[in-house]
Amino acid sequence: MAGHSKWANIRHRKERQDKKKGQMWSKCSKAIMAAARAGGPDPDTNLALRYAIDEAKYANMPKDTIQRAVEKGAGAGQGDDFQEVVYEGYGPGGTALLILSLTDNTTRTVNELRGIFKKMGGNLGNAGSVAFMFQTKGQILIDAGKLDEDAVMSAALEAGADDVQPPEGATDDEPGVWTILTEPSEFHEVKTAIEADIEILEAGIVRLPDNTVECRGEDARKVVNLMDAIEDNEDVQKVYSNADIPADELAGMG
Repeated sequence: MAGHSKWANIRHRKERQDKKKGQMWSKCSKAIMAAARAGGPDPDTNLALRYAIDEAKYANMPKDTIQRAVEKGAGAGQGDDFQEVVYEGYGPGGTALLILSLTDNTTRTVNELRGIFKKMGGNLGNAGSVAFMFQTKGQILIDAGKLDEDAVMSAALEAGADDVQPPEGATDDEPGVWTILTEPSEFHEVKTAIEADIEILEAGIVRLPDNTVECRGEDARKVVNLMDAIEDNEDVQKVYSNADIPADELAGMG
């Protein structure tokens, strides 16, 4: 899993700096509504809803807004009927992208994504073209500016985590994040144990690449622009890539 903490570090720093709160809350609401519609309004019995609510909380979404999304999703005959669809594609520099979406119109979504890839120097692929390059993992991010290695390692091991990755590309101004990884089936138990004593910045079930592709210069800029454009699409929930963009390259982009 070498190199993944660097990517998590870079992505998290970037999101903290320029996250569009309204857009993020809209995506969280959609995920909550879809989960509540599919499995009911009780997060204690609906694991997908529990994860969606947790993610909304990490995005600082107000409790009443979360509750309204739950109620709308669970309401019979109300709200949009969203479908989970995974799209796959290729980006600049030989990179692979995995896109998780919630859409009520798959024709619209695929056409919009195909247009984004074409405009930004990539190609939308067929189902299965890159998914095999990614593993599903539970991921927990901890602020490295608040806890040292001993504290994080001790908490992770006691909770039963699989791996702990140190911050990479960290600076005095941006200490980065510790990345704790688990198997999906053990994620909730590990997260619950850790957050009993440690503040979690972000946590969820993610897709991580088996291997990364280092991108520099123009390729690095194009990959970041492609991922930003895809993330701006209202039907897209998450975008994962095997791109490894060094911290100095990201700093050079401003």
